[in-house]
Amino acid sequence: MAKIFFTDHSGTTREVEAKPGTSIMEAAVQNMVPEIDADCGGACACATCHVYVDDAWLGKLKEKDDMEESMLDFAEGVQDNSRLSCQILMSEELDGIKVSTPESQ
Repeated sequence: MAKIFFTDHSGTTREVEAKPGTSIMEAAVQNMVPEIDADCGGACACATCHVYVDDAWLGKLKEKDDMEESMLDFAEGVQDNSRLSCQILMSEELDGIKVSTPESQ
């Protein structure tokens, strides 16, 4: 199991464990992490799982594909470290990843 640290816009951090191959969005939904709505269920069609990935972890992620880039165009508060959590699959390499949610979610 790999750990994910979710921090909401007020600064509250929640630690969640996820099996390798589980998306960060799935782990958030399974553990009732607030501010990760996941309206489309992980189909990369809504941007309600928008997160900011801590800069220390960005280099370990696969590049955004065109669909993710397109969906981020609909999200509020997009930054250089914005990602859709449905597109990040957990692995042992990502154990301890830190993400935060935008205030607009």
